[in-house]
Amino acid sequence: MRSLFLVLGLALLGVVAAAQAADSPQTGSSPKPKPLIAIIVGPTNHPPGTHEVAASGRLIAHCLQNMSNLPGVSAEVFYEWPKDDVLDKAAALVFTGDNFPGVTLNDSKSVLAKIDAMAKRGCGIVCIHYATGLRKQDVPPDGTHPLLAWTGGYFATKCDHHQSIARIYPAATITPGGGDHPVLRGWKEFSLRDEPYINNYFGKDGNKPAPNVTAIATSMLPPESPKKETVAWAVNRDDGGRGMGIVMPHFFANWKNEDLRKCILNGIVWAAKLEVPAEGVNTSLPDLVTFKPEALEPRPKATQPAAPKK
Repeated sequence: MRSLFLVLGLALLGVVAAAQAADSPQTGSSPKPKPLIAIIVGPTNHPPGTHEVAASGRLIAHCLQNMSNLPGVSAEVFYEWPKDDVLDKAAALVFTGDNFPGVTLNDSKSVLAKIDAMAKRGCGIVCIHYATGLRKQDVPPDGTHPLLAWTGGYFATKCDHHQSIARIYPAATITPGGGDHPVLRGWKEFSLRDEPYINNYFGKDGNKPAPNVTAIATSMLPPESPKKETVAWAVNRDDGGRGMGIVMPHFFANWKNEDLRKCILNGIVWAAKLEVPAEGVNTSLPDLVTFKPEALEPRPKATQPAAPKK
């Protein structure tokens, strides 16, 4: 009988020890890796103060790594196509550049193939301003391109099938789309001087966005003949991934606009399959000079000297 009590006592101690071990942190286990967002900076030839694709990439990385209500995100900026060991762990790709960097970086065929493989595993894809762009040489006459599926639309520049419009507006009013999409959280209508592209391309069906594409922001443009133009959009892709395109900001200084910034950051977070906070992403922004742009504002064009009087 004594031996039976001893066996039962040891068994009870084992159960208690196992329960305590389950409730306590596993000191020997590896910590869960931070979600990685890879920011890819493509080529640009725009003048200082506009586009500023490298400085914009650094600004985005800073904001993502300093979100007060969504900590624990890792963001890295790459000025050339990253190695596979980086890409294979990325939750989302964010592109800045003149035209979509997938077609402007070296060895674009391999780059596009890798993006396609990443999309098929559910990686998010976000394009900002001119990085939404595809040129005539990038697409066949019917306009098909994987970017249309990856993000839901694109800026068609000098293409045979479609022609989007780039123009600077002194005061474009940007209105949140309807509904309860997570990217809409926490930001409100705003106006700014910028170059939101209009007549963007969404597909062959009368240029209407596909059923899985949501208008995130619209603007009544152009002022002289206004109609509702989609200037930011998001897609729930058939492969299970998410994408977003937004055609601003053209001017680097417009990153100071909190509503624009929150819209973009919400979109990146959502594309990475993270939960967008109810109030949207909150992050502080230091002085823009911190991110080392070539210029904070566009430099005025040189004044031509007056012709000498005869």
